[in-house]
Amino acid sequence: MGSRTYHDPLHHGISLDADQPAEAMVLALVDSAPFQRLRRIRQLGPAFLTFHGAESSRFTHSLGVFAIARRAMGRLIELDPSLNKQKGVLYAAALLHDLGHAPLSHSGEEMFGTHHEQWSARVIREHPDIQAPLEQFSTGTAASVADLLEHGRAERGVIKALVSSQLDCDRLDYLLRDSYSTGARYGQLDLDRILGAITLAPDGELAIHPKGLMAVEHYLVVRSLMYRSIYNHRLNVVCNWLLDQLIRQARLLGPGRIWADQTMQAWLWQTQELDLHSYLANDDLRTGYHFQRWREEAPEPLADLCDRFLNRRLFKALDVSQMDASTQLALLAKAQTYAAAAGLDPEMCCGLRHHQIRGYHPYRGGLRLWDGQSLQALEQCSPLVNSLAIPAASAWLIHPGEITTELHVAMASIR
Repeated sequence: MGSRTYHDPLHHGISLDADQPAEAMVLALVDSAPFQRLRRIRQLGPAFLTFHGAESSRFTHSLGVFAIARRAMGRLIELDPSLNKQKGVLYAAALLHDLGHAPLSHSGEEMFGTHHEQWSARVIREHPDIQAPLEQFSTGTAASVADLLEHGRAERGVIKALVSSQLDCDRLDYLLRDSYSTGARYGQLDLDRILGAITLAPDGELAIHPKGLMAVEHYLVVRSLMYRSIYNHRLNVVCNWLLDQLIRQARLLGPGRIWADQTMQAWLWQTQELDLHSYLANDDLRTGYHFQRWREEAPEPLADLCDRFLNRRLFKALDVSQMDASTQLALLAKAQTYAAAAGLDPEMCCGLRHHQIRGYHPYRGGLRLWDGQSLQALEQCSPLVNSLAIPAASAWLIHPGEITTELHVAMASIR
């Protein structure tokens, strides 16, 4: 197996040296069929319908997470050479953390009711093309990586923090990458300064040197902005709701009324009994092909929902975040009445979606500052970070465009 370089738009040349055991392991994992499947799963699910550049894959993202983890590990090994023996587990966990994603990424998890962390761990434990390189590197590596991804357990806490925490390699890459692909310019993190500021606290856990405080503050602000403007963008909310409705209708119609190949039958009607082969056989291509077939052949309303998604005939969304729950429900009832009067099926075109975002979780792996003398919680040193710990809720009333005017009038009367 020769050395190789992946040319990445963010991290430039990601070179892998086959003479280094941990990187030879990574090369073998990248070449495996389960990892190559990630080329066929969009990083941002249906967000390409809102941001036309959002076409990057989980494959690209996973390589980026590995590249950041390798840089972070190099920095930490300088501080504690004993961490060198954790290199294989970190490299594999960073690379494989999204191995079990459903089609359309997080949207697919909502649609089908799966959890990518559990499936990532299962693929690592059971698939021979993944297990073999891990075990060849070091016996027990597969179990260690699966346990880290599924349960957050690691021999050293700092390794867990690099994989999943308030400042992990996954978040650093997806914020940079999603900002790049969607054109959201404010997502340009100071990655060099953040990685240069990571250090080890006296207890051996991850900490940040105060010289990197502003870079970390900026990262947390960017994360909050990305959730508000990209991940929870109103049209992305509409797309996710539409996909949920689409799959729900397919399941209600059943195998006797719609066509589905053997793999999709398992995903629709035997989700709890999915085997490894059936799980990995599904991706954006297979799911998208079923949407095309259903648009042409399925009964209504499934055919219409598929056409709406494929041809971007999306529903509208009205921001009702400032209303209390009872008022939101009252407005939803009005929307359903207006839709019915317009000859539309209210159940298929009206709904409420709620989200809550918090830019920082001080009690969920909160960050700490260590200057060599004192150790402090990040939020205690930064009023900005402390303000990001306050949750912000959003609520959207989804409705067909035909009743937009009536809804605005109803909303004005409620206010």
